Amino acid sequence: MGHSFVGRDKELQMLSDLFEKKSASLVIIRGRCRVGKSRLALEFAKKTPHYVFSALPPTSGITAIDQREEFARQMQREMKIPLPRVDDWGDLLRLLAQQVQKGKTVIVLDEISWMGSKDPSFLGKLKTTWDLYFKNNPQLVLILCESISNWIEENILNSTGFMGISLDIILEELPLIDCNEFWSPEQEKVSSFDKLKVLSVTGGVPRYLEEILPNQSADVNIQRLCFQKEGILFTEFEQIFSNLFSSRSAIYKKIVERLAEGPSELKDIYTALGVKKKAVLFLAI
Repeated sequence: MGHSFVGRDKELQMLSDLFEKKSASLVIIRGRCRVGKSRLALEFAKKTPHYVFSALPPTSGITAIDQREEFARQMQREMKIPLPRVDDWGDLLRLLAQQVQKGKTVIVLDEISWMGSKDPSFLGKLKTTWDLYFKNNPQLVLILCESISNWIEENILNSTGFMGISLDIILEELPLIDCNEFWSPEQEKVSSFDKLKVLSVTGGVPRYLEEILPNQSADVNIQRLCFQKEGILFTEFEQIFSNLFSSRSAIYKKIVERLAEGPSELKDIYTALGVKKKAVLFLAI
């Protein structure tokens, strides 16, 4: 799985404690991209039968059928079953629930907002399947991972449909004491100032810290990660911005770029976008 798992002891303990309950558990793990939501879920689940399903990024041209077909293919591979029909999310989720009716099991639905982004009935069918089928296994843990916290809040946490969520884990960047582990086995040889320089660029984001080469100086690491076109941070803004805002990302990016130049009035934003006021409102919705 690559770099050894670092930190998150408290979160792992909270997740492990769920198996002491007498009922199924619905868990939310949310936080910014690359902060380690999926990795935490996998680390928790690795000693337990588990199934992980990842949605397709909602790029231009991706349809609701594409998402269901990808989910069905992952079910076929993970569970070694015939390829399911993809006509309806309710049928797919019910079939998944039928495969996990007994024993300790962890299911991870990664980037849940992408999964149902093109199908307004998705969340309702997930909720119904949870109530009628998933909950029948008292040793089941269903984890929903999501990078867009306000989507989770609006559609799940504040929804009257989803009640009785066992854990809502907001995953933050790693604290300094855990970040230090990414310099192992060289951590005693690397100066605190060098570590500070790297952390000033990467923060406590595990995915970025995994790319550190402990035997290289901070300047060399930063040059490689940020200023070489092959580096993970060279195009990171473009990727995260696109993932967060999907089809609206081009418009929002122009607005951010204009604001970065200095204070702007509304008319300056319209000029930067090259559209009239009504068009701006229409495109941003």
